[in-house]
Amino acid sequence: MGRIYLDNNATTPVRPEVAEALAGMLKGCYGNPSTLYCIGQEAHVEMEHARDVMAGILGCNREEVIFTSGGTESDNIAVLGVARANRKKGNHIITTKIEHHAVLNPCKALEKEGFSVTYLPVDKYGMVDPADVERSITSGTVLISIMHANNEVGTIQPIAEIGKMARAHKITFHTDAVQSFGKLSVNVNELGVDLLSASSHKIYGPKGVGLLYVRKGTKILPIMFGGHQERSLRPGTENVPGVVGFGKAAELMAAEGPAEEARLLKLRERLWEGIKANVPHVKLNGHPTMRLAGTLNVIFEYVEGESIILSLDEHGICAASGSACTSDALEPSHVLAAMGVPPEKSHGALRMSFGRENTEQDVDKVLEALPKVVEKLRSFSPIYKDFLKQQQTA
Repeated sequence: MGRIYLDNNATTPVRPEVAEALAGMLKGCYGNPSTLYCIGQEAHVEMEHARDVMAGILGCNREEVIFTSGGTESDNIAVLGVARANRKKGNHIITTKIEHHAVLNPCKALEKEGFSVTYLPVDKYGMVDPADVERSITSGTVLISIMHANNEVGTIQPIAEIGKMARAHKITFHTDAVQSFGKLSVNVNELGVDLLSASSHKIYGPKGVGLLYVRKGTKILPIMFGGHQERSLRPGTENVPGVVGFGKAAELMAAEGPAEEARLLKLRERLWEGIKANVPHVKLNGHPTMRLAGTLNVIFEYVEGESIILSLDEHGICAASGSACTSDALEPSHVLAAMGVPPEKSHGALRMSFGRENTEQDVDKVLEALPKVVEKLRSFSPIYKDFLKQQQTA
């Protein structure tokens, strides 16, 4: 039985074309790109082609693209680097309660250094109100960091509107676009951002490589020290095979564009409609329309999401309860908590995220297995039994 993979927000399988590009680099292009002789320059040329691809997607200059080890490092460089570089100007940062921990934890670290951080609320759909952003701005605000699309529920934030606001107040603006890069338009000028983070393994590229867009003139300090690679913001010999693979993956995603987004949306809605029709007591998490096409986060009341995951795995179906980076934590999702979802309900959340290998047949197989799994698990739940009794006596 072939496995059905519905956890593409966590990571994606490497595309064959990307694997081929990676293999070619590993076998025949081993030079250090910082060296001047021909073998090193061959590696340099390949890496710079990938940089050109990224610059084209982002709508920026190639010198503004910094390659990193992934989204977490990119977020850390952006948040820590900008805050520390602007310490004399102010010590206030604005972010949201639903950010990835790659942003939240650097913010918490900065609080220990004397910075003040405003963690903005979101509405029941996981959407931040731009008016809340503006109200939070002070004369000491040096950074706004708000994600483009949420990794758990898929809600897309009004980044362009916030970008205009940040520009008007002359505040540096960073967005974590790890989930949106390759799926939505990430033109940095249209979004109005000064920094943008992205990661390779979310778009069918290799793990361990990402990028940080840094607008020319942005005041930022490195958080690591060594050589002068990547404008001295990310010292160390570059992961050339990874960068080339990332570039190939981005090139392929850009070519597929809106057509793939429309296909994923159709799959997502097919699954959601099937769930609503066949499973009682379910609730959609995230914005109804302003949401990533491939993300479906659903609460199944009176059952644990982890139990559903393990049961689906026995049926050859891979899904998640939230962010892969915190899936081993027992605490309820901080994203759902910020959206006002009670802990007892958020524990029943299941995230299913689609990718390029998923088909309508996959959806139909999930709809065949999922209702039976939920029904079986609820039959063991004393809370659900009490609920049914209350319904009968009501």
